[in-house]
Amino acid sequence: MRITIFGATGAVGTRAVKEALTRGHQVTAVGRTKERLQSLALSLATEAPAGSGGLWLERGDASDSGDVARLSRGQDVLISATRPVAGQEDELAIAAKGLVSGLAGSDTRLVIVGGAASLTVPGDAGTMVVDAPGFPAELRPIALACNEQLQVVRGSSGVDWAYVSPPAVLEPGTRTGEYRVGRDELLVGDDGESYISMEDFAVALLDEAERPKHHRTRFTVGY
Repeated sequence: MRITIFGATGAVGTRAVKEALTRGHQVTAVGRTKERLQSLALSLATEAPAGSGGLWLERGDASDSGDVARLSRGQDVLISATRPVAGQEDELAIAAKGLVSGLAGSDTRLVIVGGAASLTVPGDAGTMVVDAPGFPAELRPIALACNEQLQVVRGSSGVDWAYVSPPAVLEPGTRTGEYRVGRDELLVGDDGESYISMEDFAVALLDEAERPKHHRTRFTVGY
């Protein structure tokens, strides 16, 4: 497959690029700075196995619909793993608008990494995670930004999209290749934790890219 990944130099994006290459796909890795793209290429040069897919590095901005259209042309899937820095959370919805505008009318699918805040609390239907008692105040800006991102995607037309919400905790870890899939409720394990490693989250992203099961809808993954 031909896959474009925006936010390729970030924590989730880097793992998605590596997972896609390992599976033999042709990957166009998109970032906003030449330096971070070069660092990505250097790290992958030592990690990618022999016989992996090809890698192309491109500068681009997900908020620019022209960049999105140019870098997705002829591609099977566009994965967006963009994540704004603290204080610039509004960029998330702006990027979502650029993505759906740039892909409108094309055959390229969009798999977009979202947030967990709009998932509902298990056993408390209707209460979103962001509104639950004890939700960390410092995470509220990015949580609300993710909710706005989801609304932008849901309001789009002419794009075959899937919005992937992580569990409450998404951190670097190990790749097991195992995960559960849910819809709109936060997934919690038998140990009471809501968690998945970034490595297995990347597995879920590429599984959806290769074998689409969600069309114009949100789903979530976790252990």
